[in-house]
Amino acid sequence: MFYVYLIKSIRYPEQRYIGMTDDLQQRLKDHNAGRSLHTSKYKPWVLINYIAFSSKDAAAEFEQYLKSGSGQAFANKHFWK
Repeated sequence: MFYVYLIKSIRYPEQRYIGMTDDLQQRLKDHNAGRSLHTSKYKPWVLINYIAFSSKDAAAEFEQYLKSGSGQAFANKHFWK
């Protein structure tokens, strides 16, 4: 499975991150251990939501959509509550 996930910083709640992985538990551990350049300064992180896909391509397309303008509006309405 491939996962598109949404995480939010606990210390800096305005900081959000959307990513994709095939190992969700390990990826969250990596974010919280500071192993990601983009998220290390805002740790610790909490998982807000994830969506599972059987196809890597479908997951990548959905991740890119969530990072677009209309995708951000969709995520704000449905996932970031």
